[in-house]
Amino acid sequence: MAPLTIYNILQAILETIEPGNLPDEAVEKLGVLFSEQLLLAALDLIDRDCVVDYISPWGRSHTCVLGMTGSYTVFPSLHRSCSIPSFCTCPAFAYTVLISHSQIVCKHVLATLIAQRLSKCVVREMSQGDFVSILARQNPEV
Repeated sequence: MAPLTIYNILQAILETIEPGNLPDEAVEKLGVLFSEQLLLAALDLIDRDCVVDYISPWGRSHTCVLGMTGSYTVFPSLHRSCSIPSFCTCPAFAYTVLISHSQIVCKHVLATLIAQRLSKCVVREMSQGDFVSILARQNPEV
């Protein structure tokens, strides 16, 4: 099945999830699309409050997922003209989605998509100083 078709099925399943309520039926359907390992890892990230929405001083949202080995930036919904509907900066996304095409998302993207539907993202407002610190960490040569 084409990746965009699978992603459309994922979106339909996600639409059945309401804030604060993850129905068993949705979990079962997600279990058909994704391996048990991937689904459980995504749900674990949500349970551990690892999906963080940083809100900039000018109101823009920037999603990061705190993984076991680092913090990864997630773009859960790219423009429709893109060949992939989402993106994550983790190595697993690069390999399983972009290179081997064995998955349509990594655990960080899946966790973000589910957490957004559940309203379980941790929201952190950033000051201008916080924003500069994040940029400095991402580009230490500046």
